Amino acid sequence: MKNVLLLVHDDAGQEARLQAALDLTRALDGHLTCLNVAAMPVVSGELYAFTVESTLLVDERDRQAENRKALEPRLAREDVTWDWVDVTGDYAFQIKEAAKTADIIVLNRKLDSTAYPDMRAITSEVVIGSGKTVVAVPEEARGFDVSSRALIAWDGSDEAMKAVQAAVPLLALASGVTIVEVTTATVELPAEEAASYLSRHGIEARIVRQKPGVLYVTDALLAEAKHSGAGYIVMGGFGHSRLLEAIFGGVSREMLTDSPMPIVMTH
Repeated sequence: MKNVLLLVHDDAGQEARLQAALDLTRALDGHLTCLNVAAMPVVSGELYAFTVESTLLVDERDRQAENRKALEPRLAREDVTWDWVDVTGDYAFQIKEAAKTADIIVLNRKLDSTAYPDMRAITSEVVIGSGKTVVAVPEEARGFDVSSRALIAWDGSDEAMKAVQAAVPLLALASGVTIVEVTTATVELPAEEAASYLSRHGIEARIVRQKPGVLYVTDALLAEAKHSGAGYIVMGGFGHSRLLEAIFGGVSREMLTDSPMPIVMTH
């Protein structure tokens, strides 16, 4: 887990993403790639839509160029190696393309102060489509404490196990690890299996079991995270299709909406 990919874009979540990415890159002794996305504007219902889109795109590129001028001096003062890539187009598509050479991607879980860009939708698509670990931070976050306690959301699924495996480099830096098995039924792969797997990496984890009502899984996870003093949550993302999650809700979607702490998510 050495190659950290950061979405750079002048929006309300950028400072949170930047500080988390710098903390992760330093802790992992890695390399930071800043992906500066100038989003392609979409204009419909206009007689001169092409002209309007072209004008908006020029404005967007100018704004992101100014953003680069502001951020590069800051990056130069940080004790990390980094490079910068400028692209134009759809957020999720460009992030997934750049993620081919990344180990971990830093995005937002959701922007609470603005509806644009729709970071929950972007992050969901990247989690599902990139196959990489995504760190989704709240808008108000100002760093990622790798030495804090970690909480693992466990349901015995393949996604949960893949998330644990991918997060080993981070979990090895945590001050403690709690595996929370929240389920209303017997799981196919019990939490003890995850704990045994981690123990072979020198990571000791305690297990907590909760059996809430099916509608309260997210609340149970967040309550346990607060109780245990966790700094971040590791979980499998979107065990069901995103369409089903959107229609019926779902833990992944709810956590991206409500979690007050960073989520480390892998599909």
